[in-house]
Amino acid sequence: MELPFFRYHPDPLATGAVEPRSLQCICCGQTRSHVYVQPVYATQDLDEKLCPWCIADGSAHAKLGASFSDPAPLQAAGVPAAVIEEVSQRTPGYSCWEQEVWLSHCDDACEFHGDACEEDIEDASDAVRADWCQRYGKTDKQWAAATRDYEPAGDNAFYKFVCRHCGTVRLGWDCL
Repeated sequence: MELPFFRYHPDPLATGAVEPRSLQCICCGQTRSHVYVQPVYATQDLDEKLCPWCIADGSAHAKLGASFSDPAPLQAAGVPAAVIEEVSQRTPGYSCWEQEVWLSHCDDACEFHGDACEEDIEDASDAVRADWCQRYGKTDKQWAAATRDYEPAGDNAFYKFVCRHCGTVRLGWDCL
């Protein structure tokens, strides 16, 4: 069975949010070929117990109260409520050192593309660096220090987000 499409997380296999592994989903009760392996916010333990189909159709949220990312950053950015609900309740989330922050642009949530690759950081445009510095209150010198010897999935994490409308790349950041 083909994985569901997530508008704001277009390749959850590549980002590591979903893994090919058989499970009996705690929500739908079906034996599925893939499991969601990132954080789940709920009143019960749902870690690695949900299939991506129950996330996509909203049943994991409706039946189990599951959510997959913090809606507050998108609310603060003025993103429409329907988009916030789709991202937080029907889109696979991602792991980070602190609380995840889903970035937005053009009055919409961005697509999550996982850890930025080394080239994303090395070849970041002036606009991408300026956006990062502004958002995190850092200087160009601090950008250089934060990105020196960057490796994906390291202690200094950069997450790649892409605007669905204009293609602008935004970098989320988290570190130990």
